[in-house]
Amino acid sequence: MDISAQPEQVFPRILLPYTLGIVVFYHFKYPGFLPLLIGINLSLLSLLLLLNNYYIIIKVYRFKSGTGLLFQLFFFFFGGLLCYHHQNDLKSDDFSKSSNLYLRIQVMNEPYQRAGILRFKGQIQSVYFTEQQEKQRQQEQRGKHIGKVSPSQKLRAKTASGKIIVAVKLDPRQPLAINYGEELLIPASYTPIKSSFHPAEFDYQAWLAAQNIRHQSFLRQNQVLKLGLQSGNELFKFAIALRTKQVERYQTLLQDNDAVAMASTLILGYRADLNKETLAIYSKTGTIHALSVSGMHVGLIYFILNYALAFLNQKRNSQYIKLFLILGLLWFYALLTGCSPSVLRSVIMISIFLVGKTYSRPANKYNILSFAAFAMLLYDPFLIWDVGFQLSFLAVFGLLYLQPKLQNCWPIQNKWARKLWGIISMSLAAQLFTFPLSIYYFHQFPFLFLLGNLFILIPVTLIMYFGILLLIPGLDFLAPVLSWVIQVNNTGLKFIAAIPYSVLSGIWINKVELLLLSIFLTLGTMAIVNSSWRLLMTAFSFLLALQFSLSRTAVIRYHQQEIIRFEIPKQKAIAYIFAQQATVYTHLKQEDDAFQYFIQPVLAYHQIRFLKIIPLPP
Repeated sequence: MDISAQPEQVFPRILLPYTLGIVVFYHFKYPGFLPLLIGINLSLLSLLLLLNNYYIIIKVYRFKSGTGLLFQLFFFFFGGLLCYHHQNDLKSDDFSKSSNLYLRIQVMNEPYQRAGILRFKGQIQSVYFTEQQEKQRQQEQRGKHIGKVSPSQKLRAKTASGKIIVAVKLDPRQPLAINYGEELLIPASYTPIKSSFHPAEFDYQAWLAAQNIRHQSFLRQNQVLKLGLQSGNELFKFAIALRTKQVERYQTLLQDNDAVAMASTLILGYRADLNKETLAIYSKTGTIHALSVSGMHVGLIYFILNYALAFLNQKRNSQYIKLFLILGLLWFYALLTGCSPSVLRSVIMISIFLVGKTYSRPANKYNILSFAAFAMLLYDPFLIWDVGFQLSFLAVFGLLYLQPKLQNCWPIQNKWARKLWGIISMSLAAQLFTFPLSIYYFHQFPFLFLLGNLFILIPVTLIMYFGILLLIPGLDFLAPVLSWVIQVNNTGLKFIAAIPYSVLSGIWINKVELLLLSIFLTLGTMAIVNSSWRLLMTAFSFLLALQFSLSRTAVIRYHQQEIIRFEIPKQKAIAYIFAQQATVYTHLKQEDDAFQYFIQPVLAYHQIRFLKIIPLPP
């Protein structure tokens, strides 16, 4: 699988060391490394430029391996440099490094309301403090302390950086409306985000840290002051306002709440609350990807635009107009849906493909994919930790590399059977390359993913097309049709999910086992594709190591004895675990959301087969 051997495939060779540099230096945080990284990058860049200028004189071509190593090292340290530059907690002006009274923040995203709580991300603009607080901070840095702050002192302000999660308890009588881009003044009453208490619990701290957020603030509505200032991106504001109007149109025309949530989520990328039963059905059938705007949706939009603008293919100048229109509309759709990693990846790849096609400059498929990843990680290095980013690029790489080989390994003469096998091979390739990460993150594997993905192919396409048409004024009569298609889609998936043994759940692997499984599948795939017996034997050696690790874990679970106290807001729960049996004392019922979120993952992690729940006295 040597995809970097050809000269035009430069970005795969850039992406690997660059990504590795981000990963390595993300875990080694030390402010003193920043000047060192700057010096190393400048030295390597200067050396590479020198070698390029004197390429013939020095006869650099004789030392290809050496220059290649310098090239790789430069992007490795460049990735580390950008990672350090992106770390807010390493910056001297981070808001959490000083004592403050107030924070001026900008709302970074569209606020999300649930159960009377409004949540949003805030970008720190400046902090407000007293002179005595500033003196106290300076004295504390010198190891000295001074008295308490007097409230009568005048406030001072200075610019600051950082991000924070804000949760506002709304007044039900007159709830406060907060929009993207608004600037707010809030008290500097924030707390560090705590890590999870058990390895099986969702690590909320690590998830937010990967977004450069390490603090949270819980406020009442009367503690938030709107400053009447707007500092967000105007185009993004327009897209959010337009999406809100389109969601309201769905709410007006579609009577069923599930249909509204499905259409809003699938077509517009709106964060709608789907019921638990619907989410479980899509999860069990391996079609959960259909509930978020992804590359498939961008592809369907492109197909419509390409077909509608086909009349512009006749002349060279009109082809440029077609290119401009398609790219403009695709990028606006990406903005409208929130610019998720999978959508950005798709739009970047389609943009490069269309530009190359229009200018008769065909581009290598691996180069396009690598460029899309590099461009996104150049803008935000922490996207490397985004699950959607990881799964999206792995799935597309599987489609590019493995799907053609799978399709060609079984030559079929019948036209429709060949198309069906092409769709099946696409699903198999994407599933194989995302399988390790999927079970690592989601702890389950849907056996009927092929059946589920084949079934939704036509309904999801119809939902996309009818949903887009319904947004056009005058086509309200399509609302019942859209609702019916959504109902048919959900009913069919519900039937598939009800098939016995349709999903294997409770799969827990650690990072070492994830690495062993990934290497086994990679080498195994390469061995089959290249008919290499040596690679196949090497792959099986990693499989044996994986089996040994899993067996060791099973033995540990069989002899485990543990008492676990759960940290659940406003609830109490304690579990006594002996071997594969557990007794849980709690006020919660097994079907409660808090039980499923906090307790059930821990029981699955410990491979509990026999569970007894004893209610605590009120």
